Amino acid sequence: MKITVLAENTSKRESIGCEHGLSLFIETEEASILFDMGQTNLFSENARNLGIDLASADFAILSHGHYDHGGGLTEFLRINQKAKVYLSRDAFMPHYNGTEKYIGLDTSLSQNGRLIFTHSEVSICKGIRLYPAAENITDKFSSAGLTVLENGEFLPEDFRHEQYLEITERGRKILFSGCSHRGITNIMASFRPDILVGGFHFSKITDEDTLSEYADFLSRFDTDFYTCHCTGEEQFRFLSEKMPGLYYLGAGDSIEI
Repeated sequence: MKITVLAENTSKRESIGCEHGLSLFIETEEASILFDMGQTNLFSENARNLGIDLASADFAILSHGHYDHGGGLTEFLRINQKAKVYLSRDAFMPHYNGTEKYIGLDTSLSQNGRLIFTHSEVSICKGIRLYPAAENITDKFSSAGLTVLENGEFLPEDFRHEQYLEITERGRKILFSGCSHRGITNIMASFRPDILVGGFHFSKITDEDTLSEYADFLSRFDTDFYTCHCTGEEQFRFLSEKMPGLYYLGAGDSIEI
């Protein structure tokens, strides 16, 4: 399996731009997959610079309904004329940061016939499955000030629109989680993958004792972690001293696992 980062908060290459967002191009033995589309059209510009033809993607996955993961949806639908896009049935709910800043998707796209709305486990093809938001909540998770507007009232997010992509290949289970809003500990307890790729949503955590507790918990799993985006660069540096199987992915990076 080959994973190429098309958009992320950081970049190690001058020819590859970066932004607050995430987009991955995944090439497996069964399919080519676009996982998230970043905040803007940058993911497609970077794909061209990296020699990746987004028109070749067999399907796309939207991990959740926030702008920094689905802002490029219009661009993908334009570039690729055939691929279906799998997203939660709750992805187009009005998501906000507090009560002022809208951070959801472009609702004009909600009726597009190529969107496949999910609400339960979905088998897409051999070895490739989608799972809805983790329900094995053994550890609390925070809304982090994010809200959803329901019946005229701003309510704390429960991130029901989050979903995870699981790929089983050559005897290993690889899990992709865009932001792990439902809690990285809950996700790990639910899926126990061999490899996890995605953000931990630690970027606002500054307390070292809290980060150490997370590092201790995650280190109990026989898992390699390729993290990015909302984990936070400083938080990654701290965690990496305590987690030998932790790696950071930036825009333009490509790994084979």
